[in-house]
Amino acid sequence: MMMMATSKLFGRHSGLLEAAKVSSASFASSSSAGNGLNRVLPVSPQLGKFLGASEASRTGTIKKVWEYIKRHNLQNPANRKEIICDEKLKTIFDGKDTVGMFEVTKYLSPHFVKSK
Repeated sequence: MMMMATSKLFGRHSGLLEAAKVSSASFASSSSAGNGLNRVLPVSPQLGKFLGASEASRTGTIKKVWEYIKRHNLQNPANRKEIICDEKLKTIFDGKDTVGMFEVTKYLSPHFVKSK
């Protein structure tokens, strides 16, 4: 029934549907655990001390930073988009007292050692 509805909907343009399936499948395979944001990279000593590891992925790091922020209630209650940095966060956020939630990746980026 669904196939029939799909063929009626797309009619002679069913090739578009097939192309969409192929491109989404290739996207899923390209985002595997060793590529891009999930690739494990060496980190700076400051970030390594914060994470307790000398290597980490960008996505894993952001997740752990946000877990820390939420666990220690470091979001400004008046403006939830602002993070109030304690001493531990200041070591990885360039000594800033406050950081916007959209700036987190900007301040974490220099801590990832570029590999060749």
